[in-house]
Amino acid sequence: MATTNRKKVNKPAEKKVNDLPMVFNKQNYRLLIISLAIIVLGFIVMGMGKEKPFDDPIKITVAPIIVLIGFALGVYSILHAPKSSDNQETGT
Repeated sequence: MATTNRKKVNKPAEKKVNDLPMVFNKQNYRLLIISLAIIVLGFIVMGMGKEKPFDDPIKITVAPIIVLIGFALGVYSILHAPKSSDNQETGT
């Protein structure tokens, strides 16, 4: 009886399709959530209380400033690229 000697061929591990680095890191998401909370707070201040008149200075000046600060923080959180050890090693 003849026996067949089959060699086991080790196939290299397939690379994952999603090996790209994430666009945002934990700090970016944290800043984005904080900015959304500030925007919501601004809208709550803008619409607070029916006992106050519609032209209350807090409603027409302070609340829009709070909302704009929230939007500015949101833009910053998207554009912010934290320094990583990879960038320092390559020199870029």
